[in-house]
Amino acid sequence: MSTLRMAAVAAEFGRDLEEDFAVAERLIKEARAEGVRLLALPEACLGGYLLSLDNDTELDAGPPALALDGPEIRRLAALAGELTVVAGYCEAGTDGRRYNSVVCVNGDGVLGNHRKVHQPLSEDASYASGDRFHAFDTPVGRIGMLICYDKAFPESARALALDGAEIGVVVSAWPGARTNAAPDLVNDRWKRRFDLFDRARALENQIVWVSSNQSGTFGSLRFVGSAKVVDPGGEILADTGVGAGLAIAELDVAQALETARRSMGHLRDRRPETYTYAGAVGE
Repeated sequence: MSTLRMAAVAAEFGRDLEEDFAVAERLIKEARAEGVRLLALPEACLGGYLLSLDNDTELDAGPPALALDGPEIRRLAALAGELTVVAGYCEAGTDGRRYNSVVCVNGDGVLGNHRKVHQPLSEDASYASGDRFHAFDTPVGRIGMLICYDKAFPESARALALDGAEIGVVVSAWPGARTNAAPDLVNDRWKRRFDLFDRARALENQIVWVSSNQSGTFGSLRFVGSAKVVDPGGEILADTGVGAGLAIAELDVAQALETARRSMGHLRDRRPETYTYAGAVGE
């Protein structure tokens, strides 16, 4: 039996890159001390997220745009060392556009990169959109990455699972409700949705699910934390709650997938020829 110790982070990050790297370094050291081999940091952990989702781009210039092959990503890879680390950042595309992206690194460099495809509210005023989902091989297994709102669309995680992903890693800057906000985030309806999506995406694809999130506040946003690791049956193995922390779980990933899929294989039993929308004919 070969087990993988993995961790999802709930933590607060802002505009100051040096402070962000200091937080990331502390979390990587903590994870290393705990024997973690796969660590997921939140969306926009290098440079912070947007201050608002109300299309007010005059609040500030937004996060710094970093090149995938630039010094900041190399710095993150050096900090990762033998760990496989996933982290969100604002990517400076070679096409001159900015993307809300997530990168997977270890000491050898970049293992994978994903640009957020689905953009909520006014996020498209600050970022261009990605155009695909794909899985890739790492020292800890085959991984697929999503960013925040991507997980609200079942096709996103399904595309990763069909591409052989054993572990789905979703990084988020998921806030509490914008209207009728609950005084206690534990009771917030957007927190419940965050948790429900995590469990559903793991269960319907029968994959391991590692979900990180920002915590604390940034601008007008109050993040729900709730970083977690979910098994292929949709059961939460570890959860930070609404505060900051590391959700750490250990699992034999191959065995867990085999067990979950033995009787009812959700990928095996698909009937894609039936998944059509009849009303689309002639529209």
